[in-house]
Amino acid sequence: MAESKAIVRQRQARVPAQDGPVSTRIPRVQGFAQWPSDESPKRRGKALREQIARSAHAALTVAPGRPDAVTAVQESSAGRIAGLTPLRVGRMAANPFAFLRGSAGLMAYDLARTPVTGIGTQICGDAHAGNFGLYGDARGGLVIDLNDFDETVVGPWEWDLKRLTTSLVVAGRVAGADEATCREAAADAAGAYRRTMRLMAKLPALEAWHAIADEELVSHSDAHDLLGTLERVAQKARRNTSGRFAAKSTETLEDGSLRFVDAEPVLRRVPDAEAMVVAAALEEYVSTLSEDRLPLLARHAIQDVAFRVVGTGSVGTRSYVVLMQDHRGEPFVLQVKEARPSALAPHLPVAGFKVPDVEHEGRRVVLGQKRMQVVSDILLGWTTVDGLPFQVRQFRNRKGSVDPAELAADQLDDYGRMTGALLARAHAHCADPRLISGYCGKTEELDEAMADFAVAYADRTEADHAELQGAVREGRIEAELGV
Repeated sequence: MAESKAIVRQRQARVPAQDGPVSTRIPRVQGFAQWPSDESPKRRGKALREQIARSAHAALTVAPGRPDAVTAVQESSAGRIAGLTPLRVGRMAANPFAFLRGSAGLMAYDLARTPVTGIGTQICGDAHAGNFGLYGDARGGLVIDLNDFDETVVGPWEWDLKRLTTSLVVAGRVAGADEATCREAAADAAGAYRRTMRLMAKLPALEAWHAIADEELVSHSDAHDLLGTLERVAQKARRNTSGRFAAKSTETLEDGSLRFVDAEPVLRRVPDAEAMVVAAALEEYVSTLSEDRLPLLARHAIQDVAFRVVGTGSVGTRSYVVLMQDHRGEPFVLQVKEARPSALAPHLPVAGFKVPDVEHEGRRVVLGQKRMQVVSDILLGWTTVDGLPFQVRQFRNRKGSVDPAELAADQLDDYGRMTGALLARAHAHCADPRLISGYCGKTEELDEAMADFAVAYADRTEADHAELQGAVREGRIEAELGV
């Protein structure tokens, strides 16, 4: 249909007819890039190699005054529920990979004293190989991505990549893989990160934002040996719902409502007064959600609240599960989990980054997650319970994960490539992939340096773990083992 002359005249009045590039006719708007760019991000990234050689990332220097393993565990337990500290220590003492999972703060201390390019992005902060997994999207499908963001901050991209590569070496050793296999997995993860970042740099911005859909990921990362394992994990994830959890963890009362059943030490009902405080906090949570989510929650009524112990690094933090039922009596569970300050934050200034000005720790976690994931939980939000910040999310949202410490040797490098690709895509959401790709380059120099670092830090982790085990045996620190 032809436009009326009046509409044409209005458009001409809004956009003056001038010669030259669009950027000279339309004023810059905050949040939008200058176009055309004054400087090539790729060239800037490449120039950074003159300041920090890619080979420099192999270096690991244990700084004088570094906290010992026992001190680090004790300090990181401050502010947690004291009665759960022995459980946390016991889980960390199980093996070196478990220790690494629970010691993000200690590794951040060490990483802060390693070379960085100064390129910042939203980082996971705890990107070890066990923090990637499957979860459900809004349409009932499964996606695979990073899935733990308690430590997320804006920081050096290198920290996430070094934690990932180190974790592959540590997990491989725990699984019994030989040293060459472990190192190759670390190098492959770094190589996949580098190649994926280069791919992101070449794609149109919108395509890069949504790149690496789950059905393409295995082929992109050449992880075909993982297909059987991923399919088994996916089958289990599809059954891992809050309804299934409720069926195992509740009892039905005479009026048809449900109530949690104690299963100490992992699950216990809380006193009515505490349950009321948690339930009341959901009003603030609802205000953090998009309005289109509210009709869904309005069809559920709160039935019960219980305290549930989670994770390894998170043991001792306050974490609740809230049981709800819809109009048909179907159960649904939300997790309300305490959001502590990031263990990385105190170490950022040493690496030349600012400590973030955090309005609410739960908000920090939620926004960090949404910035890094392609698809996030549609009910992800935050609240305050008894003066403490919490994040809120669906519990058992068809989650599934691969335990890298149980992978066969021929799968470890495949898993490394897959997780390296996912990490690059996540970083590319907040950092210009052309900048990081320009620094990483086409050769394997960075891959080899990251692998060298990973092997050295895996040795450091094993020494720290042995020190913690010795302290447990000697009674210098209390541990609850085998739980």
